[in-house]
Amino acid sequence: MASLLRQIVAGPRARHPEAGLDLCYVTDNIVATSGPSQTYPQLAYRNPLDQLVNFLDSKHGQDWAIWEFRAEGTGYPDDAVYNRIRHYPWPDHHPPPFRLIPLIMASMRNWLHGGGLDDTHPRSPADGKGLAEDKALREERRKKRVVVVHCKAGKGRSGTASCSYLIAEEGWKPEDALARFTERRMRPKFGAGVTIPSQLRWISYVDRWTRNGKKYIDRSIEIVEIHVWGLRSGVKINIEGFADEGKRIQVLHTFQKSERIIIDSTEPEEGSLSDLIWEMAGYTVSKVKTSPEDADLAKITNPPGKGTSTETAGDDQGTSKLSKTMGRATSIKKRGTDLLHRVSVSAPKQHPDEKSKAKAANKDSASSSKSDVNGESDPEPGGMAVILKPTEPVQIPNSDVNIAVERRNKTHKSMGLTMVTAVAHVWFNTFFEGQGPEQHGKPLNSGIFGIEWNAMDGIKGSSRKGTRAFDRMAVVWRTAGTSGEEIEDQIERGEIVVEPGEDEPVPQTTAANWQGTGQIGSGYLERDLGLRVQSPDSAGVSKASSIMTMDDNGAKRKDLVNDDKAMEGVKTSGPSGEELPPSPHKRK
Repeated sequence: MASLLRQIVAGPRARHPEAGLDLCYVTDNIVATSGPSQTYPQLAYRNPLDQLVNFLDSKHGQDWAIWEFRAEGTGYPDDAVYNRIRHYPWPDHHPPPFRLIPLIMASMRNWLHGGGLDDTHPRSPADGKGLAEDKALREERRKKRVVVVHCKAGKGRSGTASCSYLIAEEGWKPEDALARFTERRMRPKFGAGVTIPSQLRWISYVDRWTRNGKKYIDRSIEIVEIHVWGLRSGVKINIEGFADEGKRIQVLHTFQKSERIIIDSTEPEEGSLSDLIWEMAGYTVSKVKTSPEDADLAKITNPPGKGTSTETAGDDQGTSKLSKTMGRATSIKKRGTDLLHRVSVSAPKQHPDEKSKAKAANKDSASSSKSDVNGESDPEPGGMAVILKPTEPVQIPNSDVNIAVERRNKTHKSMGLTMVTAVAHVWFNTFFEGQGPEQHGKPLNSGIFGIEWNAMDGIKGSSRKGTRAFDRMAVVWRTAGTSGEEIEDQIERGEIVVEPGEDEPVPQTTAANWQGTGQIGSGYLERDLGLRVQSPDSAGVSKASSIMTMDDNGAKRKDLVNDDKAMEGVKTSGPSGEELPPSPHKRK
């Protein structure tokens, strides 16, 4: 029964014929596997830890070691794998803090090149004879060593780390690395291995970092304001960042109604109710898991002909409709851009013209009964052009920035519930958005990061985002303490993060509690569509402000821990890339 469950959860992923395990050889020396477990209920459908260890021992002796990326906890203690494990955890469905990349790359390289695993990499003897013997020993180890990477499903985080290593340490092109990971990890017609837009953006960052001398400066950043085009009503926007060495995501600021400057109060067009119901039911237009067409490296990672558009290339009528839609969207964005450019960054709050005021008043009158349900009369800020300006710039302690978006619709106050109809987020790094690699490690001190709604990250690593919350967003940022002006000495404004050399110690981060601490680290629950309990603490955000639904004992909803879909499409492959058929494996 346990073996059957594992096959069902693995779904389109193949399994190793000798061990019946969910793993693949990305290359001869990089093994990707889903997170093993030694406790129930995960043991019923995950890789049994003892079987994984036995398989690695039989194939690689003492020349294997694990790199794990699970902020939710590994599910086993270090001594269960002989303490041959390195910890670089970060939250599921997100990219890592970029400052971890040089450490992950260096530690993997040192091990694969025959070096030690701990922080104190063994140095070569000073005498010539000892040096020659050490070099020969390392070369012998190098031929045998393998790195075993795992997260939960062995796709997003493991794929990000694997592709980054191939790019940074073995000179692969991003498209080749992504194609190899997909080929070895995913079954045909089940999409790409790495599909989350922000993780793909990070892989493009790694490519730029590698091609420009591996220079990186981590700086404290301030978010000055956010420009939004086509903002719908009932939308909550957070500024977030990493905390606890990257194991947690921390909400740094939630925009209040008073922090919204309405430039054009024209109400954007809404999507259909059927689209919302379809999204909330967990279905997408395409069964194949792909990245949004506007995401970084999407054309590379998506299978041919498996984009997100519903029109086909041979359908002239569909193409015409799509062109008209895109033309209209471009027109709307241009209109919004022109309006926002009329307002300076420090301009006081502007009021719409008399015509817009009359339209807004009519809208208020028409929806007064809805407003009175919750005892509020203020309209929820939204419109074709809106500036979100915090009372003070929001400071982020490093260069990694996350903008999270939720849209909520209220219910009758007697129900005390909120319907969440849209969830999305996007990560970016200001060192790279400020052209740091291309400017010899001296990035701009201010800039604007823009993104379309369709290119945002969806729910739990999927492309699902629910109904549209906005059309386009531009985040205005600057280096903390600079007011945006350029300065000569960039080093004073940040910390230089270098990749340790082969004869240098490589630190690791503190491991998460192996018994588990939550979905994305303690204090942060992953968002999803559906009903939630209304929260009076965020009444200033929107009438539909809410918190994650809990049961009477404060436990998370069951649907948050159901990860079957995370395993969809993954296969097992051997060192030569051959897909390996499932093989029943009974536990002793």
